[in-house]
Amino acid sequence: MKRKPVVIGVAGGSGSGKTSVTKSIYEQFKGHSILMIEQDYYYKDQSHLPYEERLNTNYDHPLAFDNDLLITHIKDLLTYDAIEKPVYDYKLHTRSEDVIPVEPKDVIILEGILILEDERLRNLMDMKLYVDTDADIRIIRRILRDIKERGRSIDSVIEQYVSVVRPMHNQFIEPTKRYADIIIPEGGQNHVAIDLMVTKIQTILEQNAIL
Repeated sequence: MKRKPVVIGVAGGSGSGKTSVTKSIYEQFKGHSILMIEQDYYYKDQSHLPYEERLNTNYDHPLAFDNDLLITHIKDLLTYDAIEKPVYDYKLHTRSEDVIPVEPKDVIILEGILILEDERLRNLMDMKLYVDTDADIRIIRRILRDIKERGRSIDSVIEQYVSVVRPMHNQFIEPTKRYADIIIPEGGQNHVAIDLMVTKIQTILEQNAIL
């Protein structure tokens, strides 16, 4: 049987715990060949726009992402070709000139708020997960994260959540739950669900003659 990488998509709203789920799965396969691709690295290049226009970027909208490049890179990795992952500069609100070399691996975890929104991306996945967490928990996690890690005020975080994050979640992110093979409540705290995912991934790897 021809060797083929396994692609697992992990979606969910901001603060849902999808990154914790991704890291938990990654840790389980740390001794094997595994890599993570974060959709956040694939925001569109905006260097052609004035800085003032870039400040208005809605990072929770599907059109903010360069899915064409992301799909190209996933397809390259599926044929065991190396890629150069882009880097996004949030201070300049555009793509950096830097890139991150990424070698192909046997397990690819694709993580992001809108990775299930694009049918082309979904078609590349062997397994699609959606991390489903109540809105009150997600906003609390986002407030704590943005204050601690990004130096923002609580007022600015709440204003952004109400005006952008929440409506985008309801319009674009939440509806993608219907595409998931498995819905994981409460993110990284759901150890039973994560253990089931790990077992399923191992089965797929064995079928693909990788383990």
